[in-house]
Amino acid sequence: MTDVANQRRIASSILDCGVNRVWFDPERLGDIKNAISREDIRGLIADGVIRAHQIRGNSRGRARAKIAKRAYGHCKGPGRRRGAAGARNPRKRQWIQKIRAIRKALVSLRESGEIDRHMYRMLYRKAAGGQFRNVAHLRAQMEIISGRMK
Repeated sequence: MTDVANQRRIASSILDCGVNRVWFDPERLGDIKNAISREDIRGLIADGVIRAHQIRGNSRGRARAKIAKRAYGHCKGPGRRRGAAGARNPRKRQWIQKIRAIRKALVSLRESGEIDRHMYRMLYRKAAGGQFRNVAHLRAQMEIISGRMK
């Protein structure tokens, strides 16, 4: 095989990659050997005789399969857990998820006309005080409150 180490070095510089990623067309090695200037190498790159291999990365296939299993509760047993329950799912994060869901439900109730502005504000303040466990509890309490007001 012909010595094309210098052409490989120049091509890697032009392609902005490592020398091991440079690919030469084996059928055009004669042309590559005759290319001694950077301009010649650029011409061969334009013709597709020289190009850079794609970067080899780590496959995420196994990781995606594991994440898919965890989505439906597998691979999450006691042997896999490190840290207390409060560290894995902090109370603050639980509160944020709950209050956002309740407030979103309150806004949709107000916009649909099921509750007026006064009722919205009253329930909003009660939600902020932690009176409702979840959206279903909020709706149950709304029925009780509206029953009292009639």
